[in-house]
Amino acid sequence: MRFVPVLAVLLVAGCGALPAGEGVRCTAIGAPAGVNVDVAPGLAADAAELELCWGGSCRSHDVTLRPATTAVPEECPTGAPDQVCSARVRPTGGAYGFAQVADLPERNLSATLTVTGPDGARLAQDTVEATPHPVFPNGPECGAAGPQLKLHVAADGSVTVPR
Repeated sequence: MRFVPVLAVLLVAGCGALPAGEGVRCTAIGAPAGVNVDVAPGLAADAAELELCWGGSCRSHDVTLRPATTAVPEECPTGAPDQVCSARVRPTGGAYGFAQVADLPERNLSATLTVTGPDGARLAQDTVEATPHPVFPNGPECGAAGPQLKLHVAADGSVTVPR
């Protein structure tokens, strides 16, 4: 009767994996088309609005900003190699958000980002020209997902497109 539990484990382990080509297995994970916004620590950002323009028209998108965090390792017990280590999360002082844009093109566009603080005061507003690029959440051998663009807001309020 050990066959049944082993079979169940094998079936579950195979779920979500899709064949991409000979010898390559790809998960069913995707990545939506849109714009990532990363706000540096030191700018008390609360909300953002993004205006995207291409092909002769412009559209606005609200960007919900959330506090950015980073993992900080905890002390690991010494001893056996199978000991479990852990990490905790701490705020960085920055913020991040994502505007989903289903029809985001893979062509040059104009992006105007306005970031405001908790009192509604404008902390940053800048326009950049950039080209969204496809992302590969499973690696290039598994195909591209929707194009994305990343905008970085520095502590001085300047907006750039990271390379």
